[in-house]
Amino acid sequence: MKKIVASIVTTILIVAMTLGAMYILVWATIKVTSLKSPLHRAGAMGAELLLGVVLLLGTTWLATHLAVRIFGAKESPSLGSSEALSKSSSAGGSGV
Repeated sequence: MKKIVASIVTTILIVAMTLGAMYILVWATIKVTSLKSPLHRAGAMGAELLLGVVLLLGTTWLATHLAVRIFGAKESPSLGSSEALSKSSSAGGSGV
């Protein structure tokens, strides 16, 4: 039940962040194109590209990070790596 709720909340969060990033980028594009000076417009275009990369890569990173946290395999923190391997092979695992 927790995974279902977490995945729904994560989906809503990612959609909201993506729409927010697109809104900010469209607003920035409108502001950049209204600049009169070509030098200022060129600098603002570079800043807008950097902003777009940061916003959209940040959204993608957050989406994948949360998906791994929600659906990733849980490993017992008290077991060492060699103990976990020996337990999985003795429990009928493939032992590869």
